[in-house]
Parts: sequence; C-alpha cells; structure tokens
Amino acid sequence: MHFTRARDLVVAGLVAAGIVYLIVRVAYGDLPPLPTFAGVTLLVLAVIEATLGASLRSRIRRSDGGRPVQALTAARAVALAKASSLLGAIMLGAWLGMLGYLLPRRVDVAAAADDVPSAVIGVGCATVLIAAALYLEWCCRTPRDQDNQPPEYRSDATG
Repeated sequence: MHFTRARDLVVAGLVAAGIVYLIVRVAYGDLPPLPTFAGVTLLVLAVIEATLGASLRSRIRRSDGGRPVQALTAARAVALAKASSLLGAIMLGAWLGMLGYLLPRRVDVAAAADDVPSAVIGVGCATVLIAAALYLEWCCRTPRDQDNQPPEYRSDATG
C-alpha cells in the first residue's frame, strides 16, 4: 500500500471543483439555500481521526508502555485515512467550485451572498479533514519510517 500522494488529492479536488462549478452554473436557481454549517460534518470526522492518530502514534512508538497495535488495526486506520483524505479533497474541490461561482455574483444575487458563508465554512472543514487524515496516515508509520529512514531489508538467502 502506498502512502497518499499530494498529486492524487489535487487531481481529485480539481475534477470535483470543475464538475460542481458547471453544475452550479447551470442549476443554481433551482438549488435550495445551503445550510450554513453543512461542512461541519467533515470537521467532526477530522477531530475523530486526529484523536485516533494521536492514540495510535503513542501505541506504535510504545511511548506509554501500552499494548502494541495489531497490524490489521493499523492497516484499517491507514485505509480510513486514505479514504478520508480523498473525501476531503473532493469536498474541498466541491466547495471551491461553489465559491468560484458565488463570489463574483454575491453583490448582484442575494442568494449567492447568503451561500458564501456556507462555502467558506465547507472549505475550512474540508481542509482540516485532509490535514487530519494525512496526520492519521503518518501516525500509522513505524518509528523508523517516521524518521525518514529507509526500511530495513533482510535477505535470508545465503551466498
């Protein structure tokens, strides 16, 4: 399993931004108003993942003397982190696509001015989710990987 690459997140965000911008451009008049705190769910996920990351990091490093982390638990946490960072990138792109449409029209269209705070909160919460997911993924590395040292390779073959 590879660790999340920034380019993958950027591509997902750009695609989402483009799609949402085009949809909003065509159908904004038919959309209901955006709830002000629509993006806060992403913030809740970010807090949970950051807490999980801190817990796993201390257990992997064995700094608190607690029980070790099972390999499957770490793999599940990495899978959660990868999925969450991708979700965060897609949602960040979606909120930025929405902002790209709303900001130029906020002076002329009252609904656009009302929706800007929702989009700004969404951008902030999606950004925090990406950061928390990448932190969780980083926390699941072994102490040797976290110090940016190359992994040890051992050959059992003689000769």
